[in-house]
Amino acid sequence: MKNILGIVLMMIGWCGVAQEMSPLYKDKNAGIEERIEDLIPRMTLEEKILQMNQWTYGKNANPNNIEASMKKVRPEIGSLIYRSTNPKYRNQIQAKAMNESRLGIPIIFGFDAIHGYKTVFPIPLAQACSWDTALVRQSCAISARECWLSGVDWTFSPMVDVARDARWGRVAEGYGEDPYTNAAFAVAAVQGYQGDNLAGKYTIAACLKHYIGYSLSEGGRDYHYSDVSDQTLWETFMPPYEAGVKAGAVTLMSAFNDISGVPASANYYTLTQVLKEQWGHTGFVVSDWGSIENLIPQGVAADRKEAAQKAFLSGVEMDMVDDVYVENLPKLVEEGKVPMSAIDEAVRRILRVKMQLGLFDQPYVDDIPDEQRYLLPSDLELAEKIATESMVLLKNENQTLPLNPKWKKLAVIGPMVKDSVNLMGSWEGMGEAQHVRTIYDGLLNEFSAKAKLLYSKGCDFEGNDTSGFKEALVNAKSADAVLLFLGEKKKWSGENGTRSTLALPSIQEELLKTLKSSGKPIILVLSSGRPIEMIRMEPLADAILEIWQPGTMGGPAVAGILSGRSNPSGKLSITFPRTTGQIPMYYNMRRPARYMGYYQDIDKEPMYWLGHGLSYTQFSHGSIQLSSSKISKSEKIIARIKVTNTGDGDGKETLLWYVSDPVATISRPIKEIKYFQKKLIAKGESEIYEFEIDPMRDLSYFDKTGERHLEPGEFILRVGDQKVTFELTD
Repeated sequence: MKNILGIVLMMIGWCGVAQEMSPLYKDKNAGIEERIEDLIPRMTLEEKILQMNQWTYGKNANPNNIEASMKKVRPEIGSLIYRSTNPKYRNQIQAKAMNESRLGIPIIFGFDAIHGYKTVFPIPLAQACSWDTALVRQSCAISARECWLSGVDWTFSPMVDVARDARWGRVAEGYGEDPYTNAAFAVAAVQGYQGDNLAGKYTIAACLKHYIGYSLSEGGRDYHYSDVSDQTLWETFMPPYEAGVKAGAVTLMSAFNDISGVPASANYYTLTQVLKEQWGHTGFVVSDWGSIENLIPQGVAADRKEAAQKAFLSGVEMDMVDDVYVENLPKLVEEGKVPMSAIDEAVRRILRVKMQLGLFDQPYVDDIPDEQRYLLPSDLELAEKIATESMVLLKNENQTLPLNPKWKKLAVIGPMVKDSVNLMGSWEGMGEAQHVRTIYDGLLNEFSAKAKLLYSKGCDFEGNDTSGFKEALVNAKSADAVLLFLGEKKKWSGENGTRSTLALPSIQEELLKTLKSSGKPIILVLSSGRPIEMIRMEPLADAILEIWQPGTMGGPAVAGILSGRSNPSGKLSITFPRTTGQIPMYYNMRRPARYMGYYQDIDKEPMYWLGHGLSYTQFSHGSIQLSSSKISKSEKIIARIKVTNTGDGDGKETLLWYVSDPVATISRPIKEIKYFQKKLIAKGESEIYEFEIDPMRDLSYFDKTGERHLEPGEFILRVGDQKVTFELTD
């Protein structure tokens, strides 16, 4: 009996030892919150603060952020920006955290995979022109898989800054000028990156950025002050972020800009009151690169210590690269200026994301050959598809496009023709020029058996060397048509890509003017990261195709549209002003007090409004049918419209559903997008487009406090070239 009792006591002792050897926070079967609450009391203040810091490891590819030297990794660090594609190397660093730190807390590895990792997709501004959220979701899932297999757990994407000033270079990184559109693509991107199970293979954490109002920087100058009224903050900038948070985005990034005197990285109202308390976000906020230290030149912090205090207490949990937290938070806690409870809450949020990602249980990633990780045939197929559907046919006089099969000589001219670097655009991830299918390659593959290509560069992107004009003109005169490929270099847009004019350098415009003298049809193909000023170029071209910066498969996509193999279906997600001087110019402006309130020296209309885009076929729109012309606030109505393809080929048609509120307590924009749909319609066939109108969602509006108001009255619904009125009753 004594022996049995001894064995029982020994087993109890062994269980106790086993429990101590394997604490609750390491038990994958325990709940995430239980594990977090078990781990936090075990951590020292130093270990907690290190979790709140992010350093870099590997080559720094952003010239704006080059460090003097690489910091040595401490195993307790919370996060690394990982600039290598080697999963084995990443796993070695992770092993250091798991085995050499006291508690074995995994590192979260981040990277800027903005529109692809190795397989580079079109820039986000272009993606929005596809008006196909499913394609964007799929592209983000591919990026997530390539990232995960390279050791990246977290991408600093999507950017959902509503951008209306194309002088601001980062307009390329978002989804255009409309709040609803940005919200729709924010949800698609988050779902693509994070999947159905954030802890599963091939899924990574998304990061909504740049929170908030960054795109309203004065004059489009990056990093500058943003004068954002409370009304504009809520009705324009908040909706995409709220949608992304509700879609499950586990992180956000605080912005560089000063929001009406309170910088975004020290803004308690937006970071805590709205994000955490009102929206209930449970993940964490990371600063943009050095944006905490930037509080000093912005004039709200006297030194790094005060910057750390203000940013942290406002709601920024992780400090990106500038070491402000690791240097100053210990002293601030000691002085009682930062409570330990706030430190614990910040660490709790960071640990929660790491546990949601499954890093505590599966800290390592698979190590497989490159050919199984990157540029898979199915991925390239999708990259070409989204590039094709993102391109916008802006002009097509006399059906110049698709190219006439009788044209046997094509002059192929311009600095973009054989370019592979700039086609990727800014923030190209780990994309490599050698993998880009150039426009010239695409044209050769498309037309080699149909027409002779007469290539000449003509000129460079900028400068004054016109020596190539002569050869270009000779080729143009001997050809049946001229394909002219002009555009921007990749660093002309993106971060710190502010430009004072939307016009291309004059040498490119001069090349077009010279080629016009050939008398041959001119097809102008533009590659850019923003709207381009075309007031002088548009009259000289018979057709204009905006291809944006289309990524890895840009060449085949362009060639397919020019030949007619693909029918263009893109529509602009941002307005093209006639001149830079027309800015601001966006589709949902408010009405002026007097009709003549426009510039007197130029047409009041832009070159192309948001929503503009042509097809090789034609569509006719029937009248809008409403299930009721009167509804109460608790009812919903269905709007339907029949669209018929009356042209000679199959095509995809996108309908943007606009709502106008002619009279309201707070004036409303001329019209606002509330829904969009894209459908393939076969030649001679029809499709029914349908929009269910929910009054609170689609007819209400924000006030300056973020409260929604729904007022009875008359509303106007527009779609295509049709409109109808209906009434909301009490």
